[in-house]
Amino acid sequence: MRLAEKLKCDTVVSEISTGQGTVNFKINRELLTKTVLQQVMEDGSKYGLKSELFSGLPQKKIIVEFSSPNVAKKFHVGHLRSTIIGNFIANLKEALGHQVTRINYLGDWGMQFGLLGTGFQLFGYEEKLQSNPLQHLFEVYVQVNKEAADDKNVAKSAHEFFQRLELGDTQALALWQKFRDLSIEEYTRIYKRLGIHFDEYSGESFYREKSQEVLKLLDSKGLLQKTVKGTAVVDLSGNGDPSSICTVMRSDGTSLYTTRDLAAAIDRMDKYNFDKMIYVTDKGQKKHFQQVFQMLQIMGYDWAERCQHVPFGVVQGMKTRRGDVTFLEDVLNEIRLRMLQNMASVKTTKELENPQETAERVGLAALIIQDFRGLLLSDYQFSWDRVFQSRGDTGVFLQYTHARLHSLEETFGCGYLNDFNTACLQEPQSVSILQHLLRFDEVLYRSSQDLQPRHIVSYLLTLSHLAAVAHKTLHIKSSPPEVAGARLHLFKAVRCVLANGMKLLGITPEHRHKDLLSVRMDQNSK
Repeated sequence: MRLAEKLKCDTVVSEISTGQGTVNFKINRELLTKTVLQQVMEDGSKYGLKSELFSGLPQKKIIVEFSSPNVAKKFHVGHLRSTIIGNFIANLKEALGHQVTRINYLGDWGMQFGLLGTGFQLFGYEEKLQSNPLQHLFEVYVQVNKEAADDKNVAKSAHEFFQRLELGDTQALALWQKFRDLSIEEYTRIYKRLGIHFDEYSGESFYREKSQEVLKLLDSKGLLQKTVKGTAVVDLSGNGDPSSICTVMRSDGTSLYTTRDLAAAIDRMDKYNFDKMIYVTDKGQKKHFQQVFQMLQIMGYDWAERCQHVPFGVVQGMKTRRGDVTFLEDVLNEIRLRMLQNMASVKTTKELENPQETAERVGLAALIIQDFRGLLLSDYQFSWDRVFQSRGDTGVFLQYTHARLHSLEETFGCGYLNDFNTACLQEPQSVSILQHLLRFDEVLYRSSQDLQPRHIVSYLLTLSHLAAVAHKTLHIKSSPPEVAGARLHLFKAVRCVLANGMKLLGITPEHRHKDLLSVRMDQNSK
């Protein structure tokens, strides 16, 4: 009681009272309303990021390595997860003002290229390679693997081809370069469909010479041990613990994945002088990265502690109608196909100017939200039905909410937006939305701390539910101008924050087709 007496009301707190063991504050709703809505409009895409939670945050140089498929092998679901998670982390860091470099570290070197070179000489077709490089190289790779298992000569010539590559044979390198260039061209086109870009296409091949320098350095520090088989290993435990022994060189002197990763990290430090480097791969590589970081430490690179591995779980059961997923493009085509079928059941679909594009955008949102809802480390069973269900917390619901709110602005125009009186937004539905908008910075802060997108996802889904309820009760059409104006302001603020959050997650907000969207929205808000 005495505490309550000492506290004074001000412009924010309009009333102070006491209950049993509590002090209650009544907030000046009009001020809350005005402040939040003004802040959203003024800050635009920076809303929530200008919060004091982020003040004094030093700008850092950050590298995010993600996606990283293997040329000529399947672009499997793990690569898809790495692609969308890495993109989210890069988006978030960039939004917070850091200087971000997005690196795609391709599996473009190694024994598979010995097989591929030999395989292409046996079964390759130039025109097929030009028209569909990923598909053709994959077919050649599968076929040559079968042959090599049965025929020792094929295996031998594959080994020889890879040695020629390692020794810099111009003919072998020219073929390898062609495989790589055509694959990157194709990857870039597919990433564009996902709305994702990279600043650098790196790859294991860049470090084939530098990995030899790493071996020399390890040797000069007395860390390299030769085994009976002729391979070179590093014992990270120092006492011969078999689980801490890491192989860094084959018996024929060629480099391995780990050696190339060490060389890549050292090279990036020289090139970018990064404050943080984040590797986004599945949790199966956890031990690999622990060993890489540990090896950098014992080589004397203190900056190894700036390296971080963000692991994610395994997705089971992602299949397209044609069977297992071989390429990322299969997934994108499946998304578009299923979404188009969903849309075809709504009679207004024929009015769409570009149904393919809309289907892909809405479908991608569905896929991303399904993936980001839980902890990244969790494994989950994939289900197309769950991705595209019309009711419930899905990416489809977020897209439709955004499009519907956008159509309100288009329908009622800017005339109403000039007329604005905050006193008109006192209904509980308005207050719930305003309080939720106020919390956006906390959610961004949580995601920036643990790099988990699920905080943002659940925030946006709640915001969409609140908007759906408000849309049913807070009418604009039949209201007096100042009430309509205030409500329109509120809905515009919701749409802006929704769009900001979606873009961070890697989703392009959908603006069009209110007829189609209103059909779906009603199903969602029931």
